[in-house]
Amino acid sequence: MIPIVGIVIVLGAIAGGYLMEHGKLLVLMQPAELIIIFGAAVGTVIVGNPLPTLMQIVKGLLAVFTGSPFTKTFYLEHLKMVYELFNLARKSGTAKLEEDVDNPTKSAVFSKYPKFLKSHHALAFLCDTLRMAVSGGVEALDIDAMMEVDLEVHHRESHEPVGALATMADSLPGLGIVAAVLGVVITMGSLGGPKEEIGHKVASALVGTFLGILLCYGVFGPLSAAMSKQNDAEGHYFGFLRMAGLAFVKGLSPMMAVELARRSIPTSVRPSFQEMEAACRGGGSVASKAA
Repeated sequence: MIPIVGIVIVLGAIAGGYLMEHGKLLVLMQPAELIIIFGAAVGTVIVGNPLPTLMQIVKGLLAVFTGSPFTKTFYLEHLKMVYELFNLARKSGTAKLEEDVDNPTKSAVFSKYPKFLKSHHALAFLCDTLRMAVSGGVEALDIDAMMEVDLEVHHRESHEPVGALATMADSLPGLGIVAAVLGVVITMGSLGGPKEEIGHKVASALVGTFLGILLCYGVFGPLSAAMSKQNDAEGHYFGFLRMAGLAFVKGLSPMMAVELARRSIPTSVRPSFQEMEAACRGGGSVASKAA
């Protein structure tokens, strides 16, 4: 929602200032220029990126407009989940935990958190880590190194669509110049005609440059920055899972493990210790408690 408000402010400020100078908005309505600029920009992205990256760009843009899922309520739910999981291992033994991580869809703990089950990378990240821990013979330092490598790969992959969108944004001013040059070519072919027609064609050509710069710095550049921040928020979440897994590997108690994980949560969405304790030991729905 906030990105939409920002884009509306950008367009509103430009249109408002233009109208204050007695400009005519219809002059800026140049569909042909927009098709040239935006179509060519999309084509450059398709040329330079594989299909999975293109799909990630679409998903990333949708995530920007729908808002970040990594809220305080989200983290409280996951603190409760890892507490229940570690408490199960403490009471029933690592054999029971191994069954849960091998078949998470049949787990009594994971089945209570369908959103986590749908997050395939997060599910695999946590389950693979715990599987290494319960198998024995692997030092905590080695497991932590495995998690770090996994996070580096995920970080690199998640920033590929951001880089592609940023490259597209950077190309827009140049493509605006291309559209303007084409407009000048058309104008030169109209020399000798009515002055009004020549003036209209020159204005259309200049609008191409205007649209290229506006789309770059007013729309797609900020959107790529917003996607990058979304990826950073997801990276913080995986850091949270890493701390939880590392605490379990080191043999900390379930409450100490979730407390270590809680400390890794960004302060803007970090629950207090009392909120975490109430969620883990109080039972009930975390969402209702947060409300």
